[in-house]
Amino acid sequence: MARRPRSAELETRTARLKLPVRKRPHGFVTIAPGIALAYRRCKGSGRWLVRCADGRGSSWQKAFAIADDFEDANGESVLDFWQAQIRARQLARGSVDTGKPISIDEALDAYAADLKARDGLAGNVSRVRHHLPPALAAKPVSLLTAQELRHWRDGLDMKPATVNRTTRQLKAALNLAQRLDPTRISNAHAWKVGLASLRDTHTARNAILSDQDVLALIEAAYAEDVAFGLFCETGAVTGARVSQICALEVGDLQHNGDGSRLMMPSSRKGHAGKRIVHKPVPIPASLATKLRQAAGERSASDALLLRFDGKPWSATSADHRVPFARAVARAGLNPKIVFYGLRHSSIVRQILAGAPLRVIADAHDTSTKQIEITYSAHISGHTDALLRRGLLDTAQPATGNVVPLKA
Repeated sequence: MARRPRSAELETRTARLKLPVRKRPHGFVTIAPGIALAYRRCKGSGRWLVRCADGRGSSWQKAFAIADDFEDANGESVLDFWQAQIRARQLARGSVDTGKPISIDEALDAYAADLKARDGLAGNVSRVRHHLPPALAAKPVSLLTAQELRHWRDGLDMKPATVNRTTRQLKAALNLAQRLDPTRISNAHAWKVGLASLRDTHTARNAILSDQDVLALIEAAYAEDVAFGLFCETGAVTGARVSQICALEVGDLQHNGDGSRLMMPSSRKGHAGKRIVHKPVPIPASLATKLRQAAGERSASDALLLRFDGKPWSATSADHRVPFARAVARAGLNPKIVFYGLRHSSIVRQILAGAPLRVIADAHDTSTKQIEITYSAHISGHTDALLRRGLLDTAQPATGNVVPLKA
C-alpha cells in the first residue's frame, strides 16, 4: 500500500484551528515528487492548496477546496486531509480516470496544431510563448484565475495594440482547451476578464510616404538587389501585404485589352480557414514588363517573385526585413519605416486621387470601416477639398437665362 504522508498540524480540524489566521499557507507537506499540499487558515473554513514544480526551476500553486474545519467532508467541495492529498495529486498530474489536466503550454501546442490543420498561421502562437513566464506556462488551464492573467497582461512591455494581438492568441488557445474539456475546464470567465482587450488602442501609424520618397525607396531597393527591388516595386504599386506578394504565382500576371493586372490573392488575415480568392489589381505596363521578364518560361503555378538565389520569398521569415532596412537607410529616410509603409502610402494615394473607399478597400483586401479608422485624417482632408468644389460662391455672376438685378 502506498505511503500516506502525515502532518500533525494539518491532519485534524482541531490541530488546524489552532493555527493563526493568515494569508500565507501553513504546511506544504510533500505528498509526491514535486507536489506539496498546504493549508490556509481563514476566519471561516480554511482552504487546501496544491503546489507543483514544473521541472524547470519554477512552480505554481492554487487553492482548490474547502477544509472540513466546520462541516463534514463530502469528497467534492469539502475535503479532509487525506482526500485533499488525492485531489492535489490529480490536479498536479492527473489520475488514471481523468488524465492530466492540460497546461497553458499544452493548450498552445493544441491551438498551433489546430491552426495548421485549418490552414491558419500557426506562427502566431510563438508570440505568446515568448512572453509567458515558465511558471504560468506550466499551470493547468483549469486553475487559472482572472487576477493572475490580468497581472500578466498588464506586465507586458509593449504597445497596447500589440498587447491585444498577443492576448487574443492566448484567449483563442484557452477557449479551444475549454471546448475540448468542458467538464474540468469551467473557468472561462478567468480569461474573459483577465485578458480583456485594452480600449482605444487603434491609432493610425505615421508611415505615409510621399510619391517622391516611395520612388527613392524603390530605387534604393534595386541598388541593394534587383530581385528585392522588384519585390518592393510590386508592394508599392499594389499596396499588398508581404504575404500576398509572396503568394503570387506566374499565372496571376495577366493582360487584356484594358491593360495588365495581377490577380492578387487575399491574405489569411482575419481567421483560420478563410477562403483565399484572387481579385484583379491593375498595374502599369512598366511593372508588367519587369514581372514578365522575371517569370520567364516558368510554370503558371510557380511563385512569380523569387529571391536572388532563385528561392521563393517567405512571408514569415525576415528575409525581406534586413534588405528593406538597408534600402531605407540608402534612401535617407526615417529608419522606423517598415515595408507596411508602402501599403499605407498606396491606400492614402488612392484616397487623395478620389477613388471610392469601397473600391480602395476591395483592391487592398480590407474593409471600408478599417480604412475609415486608420486613415481618417487623410479622408477628412480630402473631403474638405471635394466639398469646396460644390460650394456656392455668391460673388460669381449669374449666367444663362437668369438676369442679375441692377444695383
